[in-house]
Amino acid sequence: MEQTVTFDLDLIQRYNKAGPRYTSYPTAVEFNEDFTAESYQQQVELSNQRGGPLSLYFHLPFCDTVCFYCACNKIITKNRKHADPYLKNLHKEIALQAALFDSKRPVEQLHWGGGTPTFINHEQMRELMSVTRQHFNLADDDNGEFSIEIDPREANKETIALLREIGFNRISLGVQDFNPIVQKAVNRIQSEAETFAVIDAARANNFRSISLDLIYGLPHQTPRSFSETLDKVINTANPDRLSIFNYAHMPERFKVQRQMNNDDLPQPEVKLEILHRSIDQLTRAGYVYIGMDHFAKPEDELAVAQRNGKLYRNFQGYSTRSECDLLGLGVTSIGRIADSYSQNQRTLEDYANSLTQNELPVFRGITLNTDDKIRRTVITQLICHFGLDIDAVEKELNINFADYFVDVYPHLEQFSQDGLLQFDAKKIEVLPAGHLLIRNICMAFDFYTQQKASKNFSKVI
Repeated sequence: MEQTVTFDLDLIQRYNKAGPRYTSYPTAVEFNEDFTAESYQQQVELSNQRGGPLSLYFHLPFCDTVCFYCACNKIITKNRKHADPYLKNLHKEIALQAALFDSKRPVEQLHWGGGTPTFINHEQMRELMSVTRQHFNLADDDNGEFSIEIDPREANKETIALLREIGFNRISLGVQDFNPIVQKAVNRIQSEAETFAVIDAARANNFRSISLDLIYGLPHQTPRSFSETLDKVINTANPDRLSIFNYAHMPERFKVQRQMNNDDLPQPEVKLEILHRSIDQLTRAGYVYIGMDHFAKPEDELAVAQRNGKLYRNFQGYSTRSECDLLGLGVTSIGRIADSYSQNQRTLEDYANSLTQNELPVFRGITLNTDDKIRRTVITQLICHFGLDIDAVEKELNINFADYFVDVYPHLEQFSQDGLLQFDAKKIEVLPAGHLLIRNICMAFDFYTQQKASKNFSKVI
């Protein structure tokens, strides 16, 4: 695969519509409450029959202060005691979930996300990891990929040393932007010094991977100001991976975003120029475009997995462990077990009530039908590898590709005419001009977005 990006402003403007990010297919919009805890248990039985490793995601929803751009599931509080009952319930859910799964299955991936996972204190961190190890078979450091999201304002070198001690070997830091005017506008005041101190501590404690998150499209950002932030990130932090997310301004859905002044947001053409410059900067610095806002050094596991055709995508983004079934633990968490997706209760009260009754806190989900699984395979290949081996797909899924996707071919013809891809009877190859627009290409294979408007999603660029 040619790992380059062609920035064609005309194409981007024509194709820049709303669409899914495909952290799952079907997306969470299709989840329904007909999928119950009993449905989940049936899928766990199927998962145990198939075997294989597991991945655990823990949602720790608390934040000390609110960032105005945030669209995550979070609870804003300065009262640290609010974490106590939540963690007690989370420990109980760990026990309930573990009892369902074959204890011999290794946990090869583990991730703490949020919210702000380091909102909880050091003793609580130790206890949560200890309870997890009591109930699940966690892989050793050579085979496990154990990561945590860090807000540098909520961590110091002692925190980082503790996280390494209890088993984490990967770290992801939120930066967003170093510009003080931007930080004030989004209510996230975070100095360069405290950010780089956490990175230095991670390196001193031999974390295997350091990833940084930035956001473009925030108030007062300009191509020059964002370029300055990116220069500091590349030259001082030198992360293994970088995510540069497009800020999706959806104040009708996320009330906190109404705290920002619409007039301060960069115009669409300015956002595109920021993106264009960022791609050039990162390419010159030696980073590879993985896809969907993600960049990595060529020797990083994500880049290696993509070159080897082993890259996958899940609710945390790109992943190297496609064989893992994913358990979502904690309020609002989403998992993928066997042929299903499921989500936990969305409020602390409902989550606690389920666990008080010794019930799994499953709120909704979906069991994939045959068509879902076929389309998921195609979309995953395209979004991870910018190409599709049609012969291999036909053999794996027992379909005639041209017949099954006859309605898609007019879209492929249009994509081909626009220079986004080329295709024949044997393969589809996404061209550099199509890499930034991969979501549009995937949408052509998406049964659900072809049936209804994409009002629930952000724009692709």
